[in-house]
Amino acid sequence: MTSLLLKRASVSRPSGEWNDDDYDVVADGDVVGRIFKVHAAPVGSPWMWTLVFWHHEDRTSTHGYEATREAAMQAFAKSWHRET
Repeated sequence: MTSLLLKRASVSRPSGEWNDDDYDVVADGDVVGRIFKVHAAPVGSPWMWTLVFWHHEDRTSTHGYEATREAAMQAFAKSWHRET
């Protein structure tokens, strides 16, 4: 099973300005998604997770909202590993 790592966007994407609540999800050295805090989100679920577009194939969920960064990472991993 592929390990997923979180990298701060400011480290992973050095160009531009990123806030402290913006992360890239990395698998095998490639950025495969993103987890970040959004202003326009469902109440109580400010953390959005999303797969990078070219990794959408055969995934039942490609994005979602969660209450915490940790919950967003769990939801991302579930989609990434194609768990139901």
